[in-house]
Amino acid sequence: MPLGTLDRTPPPFFRQGTPALTKLIFFAALAIFMMVSDARFGLVEPLRSALATALVPLQRVAAVPVEIASGGAGYLEGLEAAHEGELQARRELVLLAEKSARSDALAQENERLRALLGLKPALQVRSQAAEVLYEAADPYSRKVFIDRGSAQGIVLASPVIDERGVLGQVTRVYALNSEVTLLTDKDAAIPVLNPRTQQRGAAFGGGGGMELRFMSINSDVRVGDKLETSGIDGVYPPGLAVAQVVSVERRGASGFASIRLAPAAAPDGVRHVLVLQPLALQMPPPPQAAASASASASAPKPAAARRGGGRR
Repeated sequence: MPLGTLDRTPPPFFRQGTPALTKLIFFAALAIFMMVSDARFGLVEPLRSALATALVPLQRVAAVPVEIASGGAGYLEGLEAAHEGELQARRELVLLAEKSARSDALAQENERLRALLGLKPALQVRSQAAEVLYEAADPYSRKVFIDRGSAQGIVLASPVIDERGVLGQVTRVYALNSEVTLLTDKDAAIPVLNPRTQQRGAAFGGGGGMELRFMSINSDVRVGDKLETSGIDGVYPPGLAVAQVVSVERRGASGFASIRLAPAAAPDGVRHVLVLQPLALQMPPPPQAAASASASASAPKPAAARRGGGRR
């Protein structure tokens, strides 16, 4: 075949058509025009809304694998956390059961020992739940009001506690509410006992915390000691958590140690409390009161009363 008869035109596959630079300039100008028109006149807004509506099903379908993966991972994590929580709850339940068994055994032993020694049964502490209404308006005191008063059987000097320890004491009683002075108040005081040394003392409030006063500089008090109610004041039952020693400063000039305490029960944020009946209401009267009562009962009656009795 002669060379002049060959077709030198490229096949359709290799035809380029419009040059690439021309296409770039055209589409760039079109994009700039659409952006300007959309910013000025909002011409592309209907198209954008239509495309967004049309692409919603595709987006949902594309998001399904991601949701399945994240949901499966969250489910497995939640299942593992629930399993760990169940194991922790079981361990705590075993510990509580052991403590309860020991408490029951100690209570029975205590009853047997009291019966053996001829002592009276231990005093039963009566209590009722209350809710904190609001704090006192005085900024220089730490007092709160609870929703129980004389109508519910609240009396003066009733101890107030929460699940962590002693909060304070009822100092005023009204018909439907009562005022509670917290242990951190500057006028609050409570007798305490150090279970480690069996040493008694008095804790006072003030300055947002508490202080163990009138302890000699050589007294055996350490940081970390936990103080409890002694139960000898006729108000607080023994064994209630009161405070913990946070600092001890021994100064020879004053003769007493400066001992700072942190209350066991945090008064800020407490909502529900228990009001205990003072132990003095269950205890026998002191010897002076009993002697005066017996003397008044055995005193001779007036002559008028005797004559009236004779006429009858």
